[in-house]
Amino acid sequence: MLKRIWTFSNLLSLSRMLLLVPLAYFLFGEVPNGRFWATIVILVGGATDYFDGYFARRLHEITDLGKILDPLADKVAAAGTTIMLLLIGAIPLWYVLVVIIRDVIILFGALYIRSRKNIITQSNWPGKIAVSLIALVVLLSMIGEPSLEWLRDWAIWLSVAMMALSLALYAQRLFMGISVARRSES
Repeated sequence: MLKRIWTFSNLLSLSRMLLLVPLAYFLFGEVPNGRFWATIVILVGGATDYFDGYFARRLHEITDLGKILDPLADKVAAAGTTIMLLLIGAIPLWYVLVVIIRDVIILFGALYIRSRKNIITQSNWPGKIAVSLIALVVLLSMIGEPSLEWLRDWAIWLSVAMMALSLALYAQRLFMGISVARRSES
């Protein structure tokens, strides 16, 4: 049983949340080139997001814990990183609120489906694209290059559109789960 919990893939997902600690250190500490090192931490976090799924499939390590841990790691990392960027003035408050509120809604919906139907909901493709776009927004905000401001603004709005689409698809899945649960109770 321990082998199925502590897989390499699950450790990569867990590391994505733990990377918030060095990110905070580099952003808020008296570290020479702190923003550069924070950018490296963000890139490493993005790599773990890709490789946890890759290795889960490649090494046959797909577990129920991994199905929960991967999207949870995405949500915690996205919230923590955007909040830190808000605190240093690199990202707007409204964007942080959109990211967090969407993720909280999805989290509670997934918990509801899990409790009612004993189904672990998985990420949808618009959600995965939204996470990638959020990472791009974070990266461009971290770099802070004025000549790339147009690209960051474009990425912000595209990520908001993908977050809205993924939220709509999650809501559809939730309501279908509710209606199926009600029919089975009748």
